[in-house]
Amino acid sequence: MAAARVLLLSGRPESVSFAQSVCGLLGVGPGLGPWPTYCGLKRGQLVLSDRPFQGASARLPLQRPPFCPFSALDHQPRAPGAELPTNRGVDLAVAVVLQSSDQTVLLTRRTRTLNVSPNLWVPPGGHVEPDEELLDGGLRELWEESGLQLPQGQFFWVPLGLWEARIQPNPREVNALMWLGPDVAAAVAATEDGTETPRHLPQDLPPSVLAVELEENGGARPLVLPTSTLLRTTPATADSKERVSTGTKFALRLWLQHLGR
Repeated sequence: MAAARVLLLSGRPESVSFAQSVCGLLGVGPGLGPWPTYCGLKRGQLVLSDRPFQGASARLPLQRPPFCPFSALDHQPRAPGAELPTNRGVDLAVAVVLQSSDQTVLLTRRTRTLNVSPNLWVPPGGHVEPDEELLDGGLRELWEESGLQLPQGQFFWVPLGLWEARIQPNPREVNALMWLGPDVAAAVAATEDGTETPRHLPQDLPPSVLAVELEENGGARPLVLPTSTLLRTTPATADSKERVSTGTKFALRLWLQHLGR
């Protein structure tokens, strides 16, 4: 079994199995959260606990989606031969909510050909490599997906929660990008996945937002994206529909709280 990436503290550190729910193991109950969780950031590892511990560096909100797969597994019979692996741990990933000097954040659209979460608008990010610091992993993913390198000493960062200077997006990873302002971001963050009933949204939202779409020849063209695309919810819409991911909505809510909005 590979080295544990996520550890839980309950007396002594215990690794989390692929077939387990972190929220469930922390005893947070059947709701969606968020729940305040103490965390320690170690090289290549994330340590979590529901109570303070020596080495904890932050107390962050932990949330899960309303259609949590582990919750679904608990209520569905297992098909023969469909057992989850028991020798695989939970992997560790990081998403970078990059704020510009004029308070917009960068989102990228994943290509339609990806096997996992195609066509979704998400922040830059990805898996953290073994023995890699969380910030280093985020900066590496930011560079790999956008070509954007942040010089040391010219930015500051804060951890927001648990769940791309010249931009050169990697066409193997993303096929569009946008800078999303706080007003539209707030409307997107207010849409509630897992329900057919949309929340009340501001009437003065722009009908569309401007993005940049990559071309097959390596160029780029402006993309006028209907705002309604960003307001779609899931699972009310099919997984292949273009939308903003649930985790991104959670990250946007945390960013807006950080702005004091």
